[in-house]
This record gives sequence, C-alpha cells and structure tokens, in this order.
Amino acid sequence: MRASSSDGLEALLSAVDACGADPESPAWRDLARVVATAAGADPAVARLWPSHASVGQPAEVALRRELAEELHALASRDTATRQALTEWLHLHPGPARTARGPAATANLIGGGSVLHGPSVQARDVHGGIHFHPPSPAPRPCLPVPRQLPPVTARFIDREADRRALDTLRAQWPAHTPQVVVVSGLAGVGKTSFATHWLHEHADSFPDGQLYADLSGQTADGDNGPVSPATVLEAFLVALGASSVPAGTTQRSALWRSTTSGLRLAVLLDSAFTAAQVRPLLLGTPTGLTVVTSRTNLTGLRVDGASVHRLEGLPAESAVELLAVGGGTRVAREPSAAREVVRLCGRLPLAVALASARLALRPHYSVSALADSLSRGRGAVETLHVDGEAVMRTALDTSYGLLPDESRALYRRMGLLPADRHDLSLLTALTGDGEGMGDIGPVSDVAVHALVEANLVEETGPDTYRFHDLVRPHARRLGEELEDPGRRERTLRRFVDWCLSTAASAERILTPSHPLPGHNLAAGTVPPTPLDSPEEALAWLDTHRNGLMGAVRNSARLGWHSSCWRLADLMWPLFLRLRPSQMWVEAHRLGLEAARRSGSRQGEGRMLTSGAIGLRNAGRYSEAADWYRQALEIATADDDVRQQAQAVSGLGHLSFLARRLDEARDHFEHALRLRESIGYRRGAALSRRRLGETALAGGDLATAAEHLRRAGTELDSLGETYEATRVLALLGHVLDRGEDPDGGGRRLREALARFRTGDIRSEHWEARCLEWLGQAAESRGDHAESNCYYEAARDLFRRLSLEDAQRLDDRLRRS
Repeated sequence: MRASSSDGLEALLSAVDACGADPESPAWRDLARVVATAAGADPAVARLWPSHASVGQPAEVALRRELAEELHALASRDTATRQALTEWLHLHPGPARTARGPAATANLIGGGSVLHGPSVQARDVHGGIHFHPPSPAPRPCLPVPRQLPPVTARFIDREADRRALDTLRAQWPAHTPQVVVVSGLAGVGKTSFATHWLHEHADSFPDGQLYADLSGQTADGDNGPVSPATVLEAFLVALGASSVPAGTTQRSALWRSTTSGLRLAVLLDSAFTAAQVRPLLLGTPTGLTVVTSRTNLTGLRVDGASVHRLEGLPAESAVELLAVGGGTRVAREPSAAREVVRLCGRLPLAVALASARLALRPHYSVSALADSLSRGRGAVETLHVDGEAVMRTALDTSYGLLPDESRALYRRMGLLPADRHDLSLLTALTGDGEGMGDIGPVSDVAVHALVEANLVEETGPDTYRFHDLVRPHARRLGEELEDPGRRERTLRRFVDWCLSTAASAERILTPSHPLPGHNLAAGTVPPTPLDSPEEALAWLDTHRNGLMGAVRNSARLGWHSSCWRLADLMWPLFLRLRPSQMWVEAHRLGLEAARRSGSRQGEGRMLTSGAIGLRNAGRYSEAADWYRQALEIATADDDVRQQAQAVSGLGHLSFLARRLDEARDHFEHALRLRESIGYRRGAALSRRRLGETALAGGDLATAAEHLRRAGTELDSLGETYEATRVLALLGHVLDRGEDPDGGGRRLREALARFRTGDIRSEHWEARCLEWLGQAAESRGDHAESNCYYEAARDLFRRLSLEDAQRLDDRLRRS
C-alpha cells in the first residue's frame, strides 16, 4: 500500500465504512488492534476509536472517516502502522468503489476461448500491470468467549468487598493494564466472589470473558500448577488463533498482540505464584485481569497489581447462610447459630458445609451441631463432602507449599496455647536452645511465607495471629509430626518467654510489686522489648489469653514454680484491666502450684492477690477466707508486709459490707504495720482507703485530708496510676463538698489520664464518668449527666454487670 496515494485512502475509507456498522465483526475487532499499534506511535489516534455506545449514531460515520484519514497519514511515517494497516486491508478490503473517468469500453470474449489465470483484455495498455490474487474467504465469525463459571444460587453479602473492587477499578490509571489479586484463606469464597463481581460487570467487557483454573485439580484429586503455556494455548484458540507457537515466550507475545485494544476480562483462578501468572497478563489498558489465590502474590505488585484480601463473612451474613439448610432451627437457636459460625471461622465454605449437615438431618438441633464442632479437632476435621474433610485438605495443600523452615515454624506455633505470636517468641521457638536449632533462628522469610500464604495474619508490628480454623490444623500437625521431647521443649520456651516478658512489664508498670529474691535465672528466653508503660500494658492486653494458656499448661505439666510466678507477674494485667474470671482461675491454679512447690511466700501472694479477684467477682465470703489464710501464714512467718496486705483486704470487705467502723479499724491497723517497716507506698494506699471510708461516712473534710496526703506521697514515689486513682477520689470528694469547680477539674484530669497512656484503666474511666454524671446532675444539667451515665454504663457492661445495672436504674429514674 502506498500511503501517499489518494486511491489508498479511498480503499481504506471503503473498508472502514464496510465494517464499522458491525462492532462485533472480525474486521472491526482486527481494526482495533491496528489502532492500538498506531497509538504506540501517536496516542491521539486512540481517542478517535468510537465507543461501543456511539455505534450507529450519525456522528459516528464522520468519526470513522477521521480515523481512516489519521491512520492513512500516520502510515506514511510509521513502519509498524503501515505494516499493520496493509495486513488489515489485505484481509478486509471492503467493496470496490465506482471507477472515475470516462465510461469503460466493453470487452467481449467469444467462441470457445478458455482463460487460465489472470488476463487482461484492453485496446491500449500503458505502464506496468500488476495481478493480485483474490482475497481469501473471510474467517468464520467465532462466538465471543463467555467462560466464567456460573454464579452460585446462594451468594450472600460481600457488599463491602464489591465496593472495594469497584473503587480500585475506578481509581486505576487510564493507560496501565488493570490487575487485581483477590487473596484469602482456603474456603473464604474467593472464586465465588470474583465470579459474581465479573458477571455484574459483564457489559464492560463486550469482547469476552476468559477463565482458567491454575490449580490443576484433576479427577483423581492431584494438584499441581498449570503451566502458563497450557493456559495461553487455550486462550488463543478461544480468541480465534489459527496456529499457536510452541514456546511460552512466543505464545505470551501473541497473546498480548491478539488482545491489544480488546475490552476483555480474564479470571485466573487459584494461582500458585506470581511467576505462573505473569505470562498471562494482558498488555492493554482496555482489559482487566482478576487473579484469585490463597497467597497474596506479592510479586505481582511489581507488575502494578492491587491486592484485596477477602475475610470471613460478617457474623450476621454467616448466620443467614447457615439458615439456608438449617431453616427455622437457626432462628429458634440464635446463640447456638452464632457459635456454629464462630467455630466455622465465618468462612463461607465451612458454614455452607455446616448448613448442608443441618439440611440432611432435619431433626438435628443447631446446639447439637455446635457441640459436635467444638469437640475434637473442630470444623476442619468434622465437616465433609463425599467423605472428604475438604477444609483439612485445603489447608494441607497450603502447608505443603511452604518452605521447610516455615512448615516447622507453623507446627510449633500450633503447639502453643496462644492466639497472638510476637516475632521475639517465634525466635525463641526456633533459636539455639537444646534440640531447637534444627531450623535455626526464625527469619523474616519464614514468617513472611506464612503471611503470604494467608495462614497467619500480621496484626501489628511483628505480631501475628492464626485464623480460628487454621490453629487446630497447625496444632494437629504439631502433635503428629513433632516428637514428644520437642513438643515439651517448645512449650517450655513459650512459658519462659511469657515469664521474662511479663516480668519486664511488671517492672515498668508496678515497680514496687516484684517479689524480692525471685529474679529470673540468667539465660532465660529473652523478653519482647518493651520501651514504655504504654507498650507494656498493650503487650499484657494483647497476650492475655496466651499468658493464661501458659499458666494452665504449667499447672498441667507440673511446672509449679513457673505456674505461680507467672500468675503473680500478671498482676498489672489484673489490676488495670480486671478480667475477673481469668483473675480467679489464674490464682486458684497458682495457689495449688505454690503449695506443691513448697513456697510459702508464693502461697501468701496467691491468697492476697487472688482474694482481690474473688472480691471483684462479688464472692465476698470466699475472699475473706483467702485473706484470713494469708494472714495466718504471714503472722507465722513474721512477714509484716503480707500481714498488712491481708488486714487491708479484710478492711475492704468490711467497707463493701457497709461496716464502716470495722473497715476503719482494719485500715488503721494496716497503716501502722506499713509505717513500721517504712513501706511508704503501702502506707499511702492505706490512707486512700481511710479517705474512701470517711467519704462513705459523710466526713468529707477527713476524707479530703487523707486523700491529699496519699496523693502527695504517691506522686513523690512516681506511682502515677495510684496517684491518679487518688486524684479521682479527691475530685469526687471536693465536688460533693465546698469546691465543686475544683472537684470537676480534678475528675476531668483523671478521666483523661485513665483513657490513654501507661495508666489506662476502663474501670476507673467508668468511675470518673459516673462521678462527673453525678456532678452534672447536682447542677441540674440532666442532659449532660445522662451522657456521662450512658458512657459509664457501656464500659461497666464489659467489666461489672452489677455496676452496669446500677447505672441503668439511675438512667431510668432521670
């Protein structure tokens, strides 16, 4: 084709007009590739490509002519455009136009003439004669590929995830290929979600939707990554390629050329690695590639991919899915239904299997199902399809793809009674301890492989957790594949890590609490670094379940000293956060362990600290018995400090029973004992108790005097938490007395301190809110008082139902 020829432009106009009326024709689709090639030399050409909505409109004819003229002009200066345009005109020449000039003279051939091949019959011939073979017959029009799996009949929720993908797509740069990775744990519903979302956007991809399962699942259950070459061959054939090159590189190049400019969606399901996906990526901004994978495929971020991690269903949606098979039974047993979906980890696959079990057994209660799932190895082992534990099989596959180092780490993490794991703990599990050096110190690579596989989730800096359904799987592998000696050493190092880090937190938060003579031995597992009171309290809060698990396992394994020492070291957790049930259980186990280990000092600490937990739980008579036992031991051992602690505890029980004279006698006795040994902190705490007693008796002046002295002493000792408790009490006393402004100011200051930082305490935050509500009520500001009361009630609902009920009663009266 000679680009300067007007005849060439006329031929191009004719061909473009012929195919432009049908955007589904092969000619029009091939022209889109020509335009994409031309846009590489001049991006302005792409703007002349008609939109799908404009086809058939009057203005579209003029736009086609402008496009043809621009392509014709660009072909004269760009080789790639000229070659692409020449090939297109060869395949799609369009109808011949009427010849210009004088009327043609008729040529007649008569007789028995036989013509073979090209021939010319003319009176005069000038110039060169060129013969062109006839154009090949047009290729058959292939159906537009629509390969997405069918949508499932029961697809629930995922509205937030749909919006997230819509937002990602809307924000995508206009000139870059769109790639989205939907990752998540096995059974979370990645394929169903991606399929539904792409079906919803089918109109955006008129050139087709392609699908490939990259997992290589076969009829006999074998798994193995499907090669990119195999997928490329299937895709190219689906798009009409008459021949496919042999090599992956050549196929990938042809794939990008064939799909250039096409508005095509590709779903690559169950990908193993970024390397498996990369040759399959579209090279055009008009298409979209969605990849689902159990791993995050972080390597694809280099190619511009965005990763959306799919979590379990919201609890309400999971219960709705359970009701598909459970019917009205689910509505009749809402608590059991919530427990079932919790045990299923809110994963759609597990919940659907539980729902199917209810459907198959119409007389089976939801409570019975919850009980079944809670026993043994849980939903991973219990829920089957055609006799196969599908969740276990899926997790086995993910585990099998891990590097050796990560598999060993996964097994040992599963042995621990913990729901949070610090990097320092993981290092302890795989460090240089006896028998633990087989995989060496844990590396970022080993942990990252678990995060990448969605088997663990990073919840904070160097802090990780298992999904609820993954933990039983990891525990099973740990119990089956780790020998008994290594299992015990793993637990031993976990307990030692709990002891060392809890001791570090105790020194930071309650420096006067540690027992003398009970420092940890040299060489103990290094603690997690804690650089501030805020970090120490946050660590205790985050790891409370793991610490309690360490106490239970120490009691079970006969590690008696570790058991009671750990319960004692958890004192800042019990004091600040007040988990009453855990408080009582830890000290019951610790008391028995202290007695078995023969530590009278430990026994006394367990009795006095445990009695506070019993008291906070409302079990006053039992608390009094523990205090009396502690007092007997302390008196026999001439331990004045412990005597004062027990006496003060008995005084507090008398105070709660409104026996104020008896309470005052106990507190004064404790004060004398503490002052006799120079225990300044303890003496200040006794004065705080005396101030509370005077307040309860209506003697506000005496109460204020005791509290001021206590606050001054505690401030001088750097006891910020105790000093702030005294500040709150003094604010309440002054508000009820002659200085309501000063009292309110102190209460607000204490409230701000209890809400943040190293002295955070929800219990004292709630008390300050209640007292501020009383102050507002005394001023006649009922709207403000109700706000304070409601906030205090909401906090007490997590801490003390009795206190919450008291606030509810007050709100009803207001």
